[in-house]
Amino acid sequence: MNIILMGLPGAGKGTQAERIAEIFDVPHISTGDMFRAAVNDKTEMGVEAKKYMDQGLLVPDHVVNGIVKERLGKDDCNKGFLLDGFPRTAAQAETLNGILDELGRHIDHVINIEVDRSELLGRLTGRRICRGCGTSFHVLFHAPSQEGVCDKCGGELYQRDDDNEETVATRLDVNIEQSAPILSFYEEKGLLRNIDGQQEISKVFDDIAKLLRGQA
Repeated sequence: MNIILMGLPGAGKGTQAERIAEIFDVPHISTGDMFRAAVNDKTEMGVEAKKYMDQGLLVPDHVVNGIVKERLGKDDCNKGFLLDGFPRTAAQAETLNGILDELGRHIDHVINIEVDRSELLGRLTGRRICRGCGTSFHVLFHAPSQEGVCDKCGGELYQRDDDNEETVATRLDVNIEQSAPILSFYEEKGLLRNIDGQQEISKVFDDIAKLLRGQA
């Protein structure tokens, strides 16, 4: 079972990816993990990627695609995989199709966890961190007993600069714009399945599981 998991920041993609990988026994392959492994293992593409990374440059698509091909060609992907964070563009999606053709495989499902932009803003701007001990809280999901005060050490809670509404809104809008062509690409191929991400976490997973088991 070969799956691509999509969703905007704050949609709960990481949580669902872990559960899917565990229950359906497929490797969870994130872009960051792929790069770190390729560089650490000194694969052909990993060595190439490090040249760009050491110079602070963006790794070009042909190297990114090469790293993806190396990773998907490993034995643990024979029974399937869960791709998280790739493809990021329609061009990469086309290339991924070519890679899978060479490997004799295909994508079975593209799952997109949908959450309203306003809900995501609330999720992403609600984090508060203790200046004293670094413990994280969330005004919606894990609020402190006393507003602005850490339950653990009594320290002051603050909001990081990159968690403020303006910064988060910009990040969300960029992600929405970038993901739209990829969602359209897979929708046209009949592979896209949208899942309501505003439900309880367990219900979101139940819906995904039913889909993957052919029950939805």
